[in-house]
Amino acid sequence: MQTELSRRLGIEHAVFGFTPFPAVAAAISRAGGFGVLGAVRYTAPDELERDLDWIEAHVDGKPYGLDVVMPAKKVEGVTEADVEAMIPEEHRQFVRDTLAKYGVPELAEGEASGWRITGWMEQVARRQLDVAFGYPIRLLANALGSPPADVIERAHEQGVLVAALAGSARHALKHKEAGIDVVVAQGYEAGGHTGEIASMVLTPEVVDAVGPLPVLAAGGIGSGRQVAAALALGAQGAWLGSLWLTTTEAELPSPRLIEKLLAAGSGDTVRSRALTGKPARQLRTEWTDAWDDPAGPGTLPMPLQGLLVADAVTRIQKYEVEPLLGTPVGQIVGRMNSRRSVQEVFDDLTRGFEEAVDHVNRIAGRSGQ
Repeated sequence: MQTELSRRLGIEHAVFGFTPFPAVAAAISRAGGFGVLGAVRYTAPDELERDLDWIEAHVDGKPYGLDVVMPAKKVEGVTEADVEAMIPEEHRQFVRDTLAKYGVPELAEGEASGWRITGWMEQVARRQLDVAFGYPIRLLANALGSPPADVIERAHEQGVLVAALAGSARHALKHKEAGIDVVVAQGYEAGGHTGEIASMVLTPEVVDAVGPLPVLAAGGIGSGRQVAAALALGAQGAWLGSLWLTTTEAELPSPRLIEKLLAAGSGDTVRSRALTGKPARQLRTEWTDAWDDPAGPGTLPMPLQGLLVADAVTRIQKYEVEPLLGTPVGQIVGRMNSRRSVQEVFDDLTRGFEEAVDHVNRIAGRSGQ
């Protein structure tokens, strides 16, 4: 699975794996792909530094990257406390009532939430970058549009490629104009924040719009056949996120959540604003249903919603309250029906890719050439 971009980065397979787990990122790179560590959950620089140190020690010298969530425009002087103060009491009461309805216990006194979407904030993201640029990362991806111009310039000065996610050709063109190096075309099927255009339509549209910039296809990819399809559509690689959640190296906080992922079908996800305030594909649960119910107060815009539900999500996960228990995941969850190591996933991807290419060659009358 070699492309111009994979050769440029020195990786064996044009498979880019996004994950919040350092062990998974390192294993992806060791297996011949390109591991990308998600940084949004790191609120303290020393935590990110600790995990990048770990990756450096376990990646066997293979390349890897970092994914941040950073707005293109600066918002000066806004603190987390300022944002918290904007959350209406009606919404806070709705959270309390919903948790009480399902008997979700309180956190212990003094116990802080382990899940807070604060990496979007300018000062937090920049502290993450100050740490990251002290390591030999090869790619910096931004999940919230193009990074600020000075960040792109700084990355380029250090020889780091910059990628940005796009849900439409229009978004992709803005990334190209901003000077990014790689566009990740993220289809409707993808887990997490995603748009409304399916991968089969989106990928060639973005390829045609931004060429000759390399494009990675994301959303609905979990087999070698699907990687082959992505390359056939003009992409120079596949960007996979959900598939790694059920690997043995992943550190999901709840055994019951893993069971729910393994049992879920491709129709068991929903695009909901319940988690962050922006449409994000995730497991459908009674928590997402409550927020999407017209009788409720409705979700708040990003980042208010993420801050509002942070403690609630931590409590739901800690106490494994099954009706409410969920996670961002794409429609490919229907293929995630067994626990495998990252290497086993790669073996399956490469085998499936070879079979798909052979199949197309036979159709084209090129078998054996």
